[in-house]
Amino acid sequence: MALTLTVSDEVKALAPGFTHLTVEAYGLVNGPSTDDSSALLDDAARRLAERLGGRAPHEDPHMAAWREIYTAFGAKPSRTRNSAEALAKRALADGGLPRINALVDAYNAISVARLIPVGGEDLDRVKGGMRLVRATGDEPFATVSAGEEKTEHPDAGEVVWRDDEGVTCRRWNWRQGPRTRLTEDSVNAIFLLEALDPMTSGELEAAGAELAESLEKLSPGARITVQTP
Repeated sequence: MALTLTVSDEVKALAPGFTHLTVEAYGLVNGPSTDDSSALLDDAARRLAERLGGRAPHEDPHMAAWREIYTAFGAKPSRTRNSAEALAKRALADGGLPRINALVDAYNAISVARLIPVGGEDLDRVKGGMRLVRATGDEPFATVSAGEEKTEHPDAGEVVWRDDEGVTCRRWNWRQGPRTRLTEDSVNAIFLLEALDPMTSGELEAAGAELAESLEKLSPGARITVQTP
């Protein structure tokens, strides 16, 4: 049964140009980063540098649109960058992109190459449907700080993804919680690609198709479905 994702009316009013696409995958085979997943990241960094042509990531029109939205709900976009901009900065730095595990590498590569926020959630850890809402400030966000598990709460009015148990990602797509993240044991996942104007529906769908292709190569035999906007 497909996971239900909903966007609240408050978020729609804040960002009327927002759209998203999901890639659902069942029967995945994950594990440590491989030569193939590492190659995806290297290629993504090359494509990013080519796309930017010497500009900083935040100068890209899509990243600029995300900065405007972050400002609109009270976040400081130069300090809490959207996930795509944060990864792009790492890709252009001397240390390059981190290698996490094969599935995370695959979706990080799409995020960097196409400058679009992409997240991955373990479907077996998500409780109920996922909802994009403006927080009340009371929702629990389970995280880890200095090696210790702790519970934080989002700011009132902050845009968050949440399920029935609590917040899964703070400040829209800034920080994912460890509860639902993809681990080397994950076999069923949903990948969320998020776009604002000026990214077109065609660009969003091309990013989703490329991610699905990467997943099929990394996990032959997995059941993969792209849900278009």
